[in-house]
Amino acid sequence: MHGPAPHKELEIKLELPPGGVAELKKIPLLQRIKPAPRHPVEVSVYFDTGRHKLRKSGVMLRVRRIGRRHIQTIKANGNLAPFERGEWETEIAGKEPDLDLARGTALEPLLTKKLRRRLRPLFETRVQRTIYPVVDGVHAIELTVDQGTIDTGSRTLPLCEIELELKRGSAAKLFEIARELTSALPARLAVKSKSARGYALIDGEQVSPVKAGAVDLPAEASARDVFRMIGVACLKQIIDNEPALMKGDPEGVHQMRVGLRRLRAAMSLFRILLQDRQTAAIKSELKWLAGELGPARELEVLMNRVVAPVRKRHRHWRGMPSLSREIAERRDGARKRAQYAVESARFRALTLDVGAWLQAGQWTNPQDDLVRDRGDIPIEDFAAEQLARRWRKIRKKGKKLVRLDARRRHKFRIQAKKLRYATEFFSSLYVSKRAAKRRERFLTVLERLQDGLGDLNDIAVHEERISALGVRKRRSNKNRVFAAGLLTGREDARIEPAMTAAINAYADLAKVRPFWR
Repeated sequence: MHGPAPHKELEIKLELPPGGVAELKKIPLLQRIKPAPRHPVEVSVYFDTGRHKLRKSGVMLRVRRIGRRHIQTIKANGNLAPFERGEWETEIAGKEPDLDLARGTALEPLLTKKLRRRLRPLFETRVQRTIYPVVDGVHAIELTVDQGTIDTGSRTLPLCEIELELKRGSAAKLFEIARELTSALPARLAVKSKSARGYALIDGEQVSPVKAGAVDLPAEASARDVFRMIGVACLKQIIDNEPALMKGDPEGVHQMRVGLRRLRAAMSLFRILLQDRQTAAIKSELKWLAGELGPARELEVLMNRVVAPVRKRHRHWRGMPSLSREIAERRDGARKRAQYAVESARFRALTLDVGAWLQAGQWTNPQDDLVRDRGDIPIEDFAAEQLARRWRKIRKKGKKLVRLDARRRHKFRIQAKKLRYATEFFSSLYVSKRAAKRRERFLTVLERLQDGLGDLNDIAVHEERISALGVRKRRSNKNRVFAAGLLTGREDARIEPAMTAAINAYADLAKVRPFWR
């Protein structure tokens, strides 16, 4: 028996507060739709083993009941999820999965006898679904509004989201409609599927920061395809850290900044492919977001690594409580600034615009033959070229490390960070035992160099922040000036060991054999 035909699903999910559904009906786009929307009630049951074997393998299995019909769906998460996923869908006879129809799908390689025995229903979604067909001469898009709940049996979670699925036409049109919706509604780009939320509900996951995930690159992919994969992974990390940041978790700010830095580093690595005005506009908005998040992270580090240890040791010294309080207040203000930025319509527009740019931006169909040819280069060739070029820069600049001033050290640090991100981005291309061993050695020493340079940069930033408090101008408050002197003195004392660590790390890095050769 043959399984269902494969289908590549291209969709956008938008999260919507429950109160926003009423406003949805006022949008001109939906008012223009003549066929009356359908309102089916759909119950979907998601299956997996008790240890979540399918989820860990990036596969989803569900059976959806619509009236008297049962539809079995298998989905596979790839490097372009949440926008693109492999999908296999077929009608079955009853409410239990028909695993014979998994042949030829992403589920088939997992279907051992043991797994067949252990599959069971884990959770269900029950939604009132409103379906609007958005159709013109070229495009056919299904706009779906889902309101309901996710239910594990012991926990429930409300659900309100909009799905836009491309049936026919261009991805650009799909994102154009998404922009129209987000400009009229408080809707946000969502990167978690219903199944991902269901698993989180089972696990009892609290809002927590999300670190960067690995990107498994196909060796046969082109440079253009790989940039999109890396970009989507970075965008996902940015959005995934929104809840933790809004909760006030400083690590949420940090991890969102990491996702942002990784995206900007990827744009630098692949800049030969990104020679268009649309990319320039994206860069400008990413720079805005970096500026909104930066102070919160810098002041958090200043409080935890500088102020707190000195305050603990010298808490009875006059001037320290007052200075510590002011820095904490500025830190709290910077945190609120970051939250305001992420709550804003500008941030919502930015995340959607980045998604649209990655999927259907001008760079994906360049008019310049040279740019097009560079995008078609196999990723293994492109990666080796980029790693070698950036490695040469690091070796050359590092020879002068001891003579670099703070500004030039900062630039050198950024170059080292880009090389580290490039190593992480391309790591799945170098998996032989020999290459993997060299790569891990290379990455370990490179991280040591980055840590040393990071300490030096933190020292410069901290001293600038302390000076910005204006304490040195407050000559009448000797206690406060003395407290500030304690902080800057502590930082000055860290310069020499941090420089020594960076120099030693560079010396070791210069001896490491490149893993890409």
